[in-house]
Amino acid sequence: MVMRTQRSAAAAILPLLFFHLFVSFYCLIASAQENKPSDAIDLSKRASEMIKLKRYNDAIALLNSAIKVDPDHSDAYQLRATSFRQICKFEESEKDYKRFLELKPKSPSVEKELSQTLQARDALNSAYNHFESGDYPKAMDYINKIVLVYSSGCLEAKILKLKLMLALKDYSSVISEAGYILKEDEDNLEALLLRGRAYYYLSDHDVASRHYQKGLRLDPEHSELKKAYFGMKQLLKKTKSAEDNAARGKLRVAAEDFKAALALDPSHTSHNVHLHLSLCKVLVKLGRGKDAISSCTEALNIDEELVEALVQRGEAKLLTEDWEGAVQDLKIAAEKSPQDTIIREVLMRAEKSLKLSQRKDWYKILGVSKTAHVAEIKRAYKKLALQWHPDKNVDNREEAEAKFREIAAAYEVLGDEDKRVRYDRGEDLDEGMGMGGGGFNPFGGHGQQYTFHFDGGNPGGGGFPGGFQFNF
Repeated sequence: MVMRTQRSAAAAILPLLFFHLFVSFYCLIASAQENKPSDAIDLSKRASEMIKLKRYNDAIALLNSAIKVDPDHSDAYQLRATSFRQICKFEESEKDYKRFLELKPKSPSVEKELSQTLQARDALNSAYNHFESGDYPKAMDYINKIVLVYSSGCLEAKILKLKLMLALKDYSSVISEAGYILKEDEDNLEALLLRGRAYYYLSDHDVASRHYQKGLRLDPEHSELKKAYFGMKQLLKKTKSAEDNAARGKLRVAAEDFKAALALDPSHTSHNVHLHLSLCKVLVKLGRGKDAISSCTEALNIDEELVEALVQRGEAKLLTEDWEGAVQDLKIAAEKSPQDTIIREVLMRAEKSLKLSQRKDWYKILGVSKTAHVAEIKRAYKKLALQWHPDKNVDNREEAEAKFREIAAAYEVLGDEDKRVRYDRGEDLDEGMGMGGGGFNPFGGHGQQYTFHFDGGNPGGGGFPGGFQFNF
């Protein structure tokens, strides 16, 4: 009896339960349909806040959800298009702007944003083309004046800008701009590489090394980071080898090491200026003046204010007997470092050499060596005096007189032991002697006495053929 009563109650309750479940399910569906637009709006509002904070990827994620909730929510398409444009996803941005215009045609502000998207896309492509062709300033204009104006969050454009600044040797700006990128993403490999290169080209090799090493810890197989890091290590190793060999006096080996180091990275001017100078010093010590001049000139082409390079080039020019060039370099160096006594001493030596080079070379005029004996000098003089005596050169008497005076002046210096010693020491002799003999007159009785006979005879048996005799 009890069992029968329970079955009857259950049979009565079951329809009521099914009815309650049906009503609850219907209410849930209705509620979901009613809340769908308000959820999309809420997601779009949150996305808009993310855009203001320049968190474009977070905004896109929210807008994806909003569009999933309401595929016809036009504001979500506009906001997502804007977010895509900011991070240089131009294709996706264009698609969303066009979808918005399908939902809401004739919207001038969105049409303008679509136009800006297309301009930014074309400008980025143009910037790459100019970068590849080597027109870095033009490429920089496209990046700064168009791409980053319409797409300020474009990481791709910012990385290209770093490459352009590096190519333009604006290393300080590379360090600064890459720093902003790394502040947002400390593991950005491109920013680590480019910032490291900027420090490298400023010869701050320790800081450069830290950037390369951090990048390689993140990606040990990154080809550009490996190339930069190990290339720098090789350069520093070869530089140290060259410097060590120079310090040990192994000059020829040092010279080859410096040349090898220079060949590793010709564009590393801030480091290479010192390699060129060090090579110049070694070459001066080796007596290779011409090669030393070339090396010091390379250093000065990089840094024209490098006083030591001017001094070393002056020394090298002394080796090549370019006296005027040596004096010119050393004077500039002395003006830049007026308190440096060593430079003044080298300058005085160069000026003395220049002065000596400007005086008459009496040995050359008589055609004798600097070690010639007195007798040899006398014979050379007699021979040349006979050859150029004016009376024997009637057709070119004026030229012969000038030549004869020069020959006689040379003999007056070299034929006198005291004057010859002073001349060899580089001392100034009487005016007209040491500096050219312009005032010496062999016909006027100055210095040696000369007697000429032109009677065709040979009196005393001591004359020259043809009756031309010298009495000393």
